[in-house]
Amino acid sequence: MNNNILKHEPDVWKTADLLIGAGIKQSDFPKYMMPFFALVMVESRLIREANRLEEEVGRDNIDDFIEMFRLEGLGYNDYAIREGKTLKTICQNDKTFDVDFYAYIRAFDPETRYLLGVDKGTDEEKFLDISGISGLLKKKDILFDTVKAWSEIDLTPFNNSEITTLEEHIKRKWADISAETAGEQYTPEDIIDLITEIIAAKIDDNGKFLTIYDPTCGGANLLFGVEDKIQQKFNRPTKTHGDEWNDTLYALAKIESRFRNDSDINHGNTLTRIFHIEKKFDIVVANPPYGVDWKGYQKDIKNDTTERFVALPSISDGQFLFTQHILHHLADDGLSVVVHNGSTLFSGDAGSGESNIRKYFFEQDWVEAIIQMPTDEFFNTGIYTYLWIYNKNKPADRQDKFILIDGSDHWEQLKKSKGKKRRQMNQEHRNLIVNAFTAFEDNDFAKVFDKWNFYYNKQAIILTNVDEDGKSIEMPTKTNRAGDTVEAKSIKLNPSKVSYEIDGETKELTEFTITSFDDENCNNLKEYYDKVLKPQIAAIDYKESNLRVVSDEITYYYDTDKNTIIENDGNETALGCGKINIKVSYKKATKTKGESIAITAELTKDLEKDYEIIPYSPDEATNSQNIADFMAKYVSRPFEYLDNVIGVELNFNKIFYQPEGLRSVAKITTDIEDLEKDLKQLEAELAL
Repeated sequence: MNNNILKHEPDVWKTADLLIGAGIKQSDFPKYMMPFFALVMVESRLIREANRLEEEVGRDNIDDFIEMFRLEGLGYNDYAIREGKTLKTICQNDKTFDVDFYAYIRAFDPETRYLLGVDKGTDEEKFLDISGISGLLKKKDILFDTVKAWSEIDLTPFNNSEITTLEEHIKRKWADISAETAGEQYTPEDIIDLITEIIAAKIDDNGKFLTIYDPTCGGANLLFGVEDKIQQKFNRPTKTHGDEWNDTLYALAKIESRFRNDSDINHGNTLTRIFHIEKKFDIVVANPPYGVDWKGYQKDIKNDTTERFVALPSISDGQFLFTQHILHHLADDGLSVVVHNGSTLFSGDAGSGESNIRKYFFEQDWVEAIIQMPTDEFFNTGIYTYLWIYNKNKPADRQDKFILIDGSDHWEQLKKSKGKKRRQMNQEHRNLIVNAFTAFEDNDFAKVFDKWNFYYNKQAIILTNVDEDGKSIEMPTKTNRAGDTVEAKSIKLNPSKVSYEIDGETKELTEFTITSFDDENCNNLKEYYDKVLKPQIAAIDYKESNLRVVSDEITYYYDTDKNTIIENDGNETALGCGKINIKVSYKKATKTKGESIAITAELTKDLEKDYEIIPYSPDEATNSQNIADFMAKYVSRPFEYLDNVIGVELNFNKIFYQPEGLRSVAKITTDIEDLEKDLKQLEAELAL
């Protein structure tokens, strides 16, 4: 490779001096620079290809030459190819520049004009919007100087791969200054190297055709970067496929793709548009957006007919939607490496969308490794990120297993930060990661697990609370419709008086069927129920309100000290732990009865719903026994089983946690003595 291409990097950034002078804020630089960078790239590639074709066939018949050039499918510009006029040429005369420049950009073929955003129409998609940006620069009176500065950058001596190298360096700097543009989808070169090296460790140099796909390709730096590095390592023909929703990033990727041997870039939302239907890919790489909600297209997702989505994650984060799409399109012997943040490891409780998605991936046995990256590795975030490695054709000795690799300590400090990127993984660090992955053995920073290790039971139970004697209130039995004897849920009382305290004031209820009211703030009985009685009854707490219910001359109340219900018929009897419920309900008028309000009282058990997290076993009998043993050991109150839900989550910090060693007593004593000496010396100095 001719590394002299990078000498033009400062030349590109010199064009930003004009933007600074015009008062354009730095975060907007990418918007103003992308169209012209794309223009220079396209022109240089067209001229280079035209020169190559001229050497092969000559230009004696210009029309035949033009026709042959068009058949190359690279795009076309009549000014540049037929007339030999370039950006540099039209900038030689500032008096005719306006006419020549707009004629020049309109001389491109329709697709290139569309991607550059040359034509103004009703279509909202302007992609690079070179016409709009040029208009803004013209208003600031710097359009000519801007185009002239860009025209001085001559990329014609360089091949596609070399130009791509420069493009990635420029896009990286755009990522530094604007998280709203190129940085959203930019993956650092060292991470691309690591992803490629992981892939290279798993594929053979067998000469077979290889398809590579990125469903969130952005400007395609990850997609094309992986392709280039694979081609450097292997003698395998490749075809790249990419999808991108962002107009500007799609245009950059699409323009780049036209100068590659075999590449297909689509524009649109991967999750709502079906670009590939039955297509499967050998390699899928992606750095999908995370922490981005999918509320705006949830209807389309929920109505999706492709069967891509086995479960839906939280509406606030759609990254697992992209992963399910990826695995839907991954070939049966395919390999995928996807960048995620930490939420995909543990977000969502058992039974949630995220947990069920993880569970599905594990059930299919597609997860081969998860690698934790260092912090401060990406340009727009300093958080931990993770590489999930999915393999649909795992070797026999890795089935139902996967390896966790903690690469968080394998980095070197950058001499100069690049946005939030302060660290990078050099070749030595990447070798450690790849070697651990290929060895598939435990070491200081890698551990192999059975996939079942990360499953767990979330067993729901109903606990019955008991009093100090271990007793709960006994419910009467009844016969249900099936003829079985079952326990009633409550003991209905026949209250003649209810007394209670609210805010230190004692109140009484002696009327329990109410048909009239005396309240000037209420217009009818229903309103009296809603505004007065319902809030009043709801405020009664049987534990805190000194509640007493008289029923059939027996008083019932709750003894706080003993945590039990007392039945007082002259002799106080503890019935066991339970609740006294006072309820109020409104009854509409019927043909035979008028409307009324009913106040009732009942005794119930004090029940509490709870969950127990219990280790899981794939053997059903063993798992049931595990649950029973756990409950016998840790749950002392009476309970009933409810549903059991199987969850899956991972916790890197717990797995690789290294506790700090405790200091010896002798060391602590020495430190204290040293502090005492320092303190005495300080006191002596202050006394002087």
